[in-house]
Amino acid sequence: MWYIFKRIFLIINWKTLLITGLSIASTMFCLHYHIKANFPLTFISTAIVFPIVFSIGGAYKRREVALDEYGAIKAHGRALYFAVSHWLENPPETLKSELKASMNGLLDSCRKMFSQPVKALEENEKEVYESFHRLSLFVKEMRSHGLPSGEASRSNQFISKMMISFERIKHIYQYRTPRTLRTYSDIFIVILPIIYGPHFAENATNFNYGLQFAVPVLFSVILVALDNIQSHLENPFDQQGEDDVQINAEKFIRNLE
Repeated sequence: MWYIFKRIFLIINWKTLLITGLSIASTMFCLHYHIKANFPLTFISTAIVFPIVFSIGGAYKRREVALDEYGAIKAHGRALYFAVSHWLENPPETLKSELKASMNGLLDSCRKMFSQPVKALEENEKEVYESFHRLSLFVKEMRSHGLPSGEASRSNQFISKMMISFERIKHIYQYRTPRTLRTYSDIFIVILPIIYGPHFAENATNFNYGLQFAVPVLFSVILVALDNIQSHLENPFDQQGEDDVQINAEKFIRNLE
């Protein structure tokens, strides 16, 4: 049951209460002073709903790309582990353990980097490339255990593809959907529920007492909920939303065999 409420509170928060309160206050003011008007509701879809839905679609595509590239890093890491297990004759267990430690360090440093603010990117990125450096030295060490040069070249390609995937994920983490569009939506989400007070007051005559505030409440909740959904999808690595990308280094290492 608590899991359901946790999901609800992700899209209904203090911002929802604030905008709803402003919308109700505007409606009460217009009812008291008989300020009424019949504004077109199509303006709402043009000014807010369409931009927010566009942003949600863009943020969702970025999340899907991040998932694909994260899967590519794990797949090439597993392929490198299979290279140790199957391409070498009687590989020592210490070699497998060394690769597991290097892969765990890589995924752990990625998790640390993507879960922290962008301003710490430069410092955290050094740790990620230090992990790639250790993987490159590991492939060189495999040569001393009898790995043919052609297979060593293929192993280096695995690392190269992992770095490409990392760079793509980094750019998703570093650059967001258009910030001006987000600012535009934030402004109108605050302003429109207040401006539409005369419209709500005009339609309140069709409702029983107490229900005249149902429309402004629903109006505000829907708009702010859409905005909160977009905000949670905006950064798929902050571990605050239900749809975030979770880098589980421990599970990957545990299932390598």
